[in-house]
Amino acid sequence: MSVYDMIIIGGGPAGYTAALYAARAGLSTLLLERMSAGGQLGLTGTVDNYPGFDEGIDGFTLGMKMQNSAERFGALTEYAEVTALELNGNIKKVITDYAEYECRTVVIATGANPRELGIAGETEFMGKGIHYCAHCDGRFYKDKTVAVVGGGNSAAADALYLSRLAKKVYLIHRRDTLRATKIYHEPLKSAPNIEFLWDSKITDFITDQRVSGAEVQNIKTGEVCKISLDGIFVSIGRKPATEFLKGIIPLDENGYIISDESTKAGIPGVFAVGDVRTKALRQIVTAVSDGATAVHYAEEYLAESE
Repeated sequence: MSVYDMIIIGGGPAGYTAALYAARAGLSTLLLERMSAGGQLGLTGTVDNYPGFDEGIDGFTLGMKMQNSAERFGALTEYAEVTALELNGNIKKVITDYAEYECRTVVIATGANPRELGIAGETEFMGKGIHYCAHCDGRFYKDKTVAVVGGGNSAAADALYLSRLAKKVYLIHRRDTLRATKIYHEPLKSAPNIEFLWDSKITDFITDQRVSGAEVQNIKTGEVCKISLDGIFVSIGRKPATEFLKGIIPLDENGYIISDESTKAGIPGVFAVGDVRTKALRQIVTAVSDGATAVHYAEEYLAESE
């Protein structure tokens, strides 16, 4: 069995940047991806906030370009789901649903998925009026009417961001007060085009070829109203893809891998990059930065292990 210098779990921007830097540095590199190149990036229509594409680029194409860049220098891609890991010792094992691999370093780049509302049609109309990233897709709603669902810091920040673009923003929250920190409260209340729908939840989408509105129920009274909308931004949190890591690697209370800007993940030779780790900002640019950083410290680890 070959022993790779590095195995990367996850083929999003962080994973393929790590693969590029590792392969280019002469490390034997294998990337394991369970679906397709790009991860969540592949579901994004147009990416406008990644440098170098002056007219934007669709997420799927960007993901494929990242894969091709890494494979140009010899990185290998296998499509498989990782089911178990053995991370202690100099030689680590990565076990998938059909094979077992050995390596000297592991980079975990499994990402985080948006929490969904769980309403019929949500998946069908993703990108057709239903979105999970205001900074990614908000520009499509200039001078239009949108809703933000949620009450935490992310929802508050999304509502403020969208209020600078959209004509009208509804902020829909299940409670009668925000969970967001107080720094957001006054700016939200001062924004002339933000309307709060307290004690409320979306119960159904109004659709044709795309979303055109929503049915909103007041949880306390049971009253249902219909509002016309051009877009709905769901901001009720994210769920890191770390179920298979419980008991193996240190996770925080929300399931993210505990790691600082070094990307070291608490076990020698193991690194966490991109949305799966604890960090302040989860964007493509911060993910690719993590990928490069992880390889820097992996090379140091490999040199010290010789």
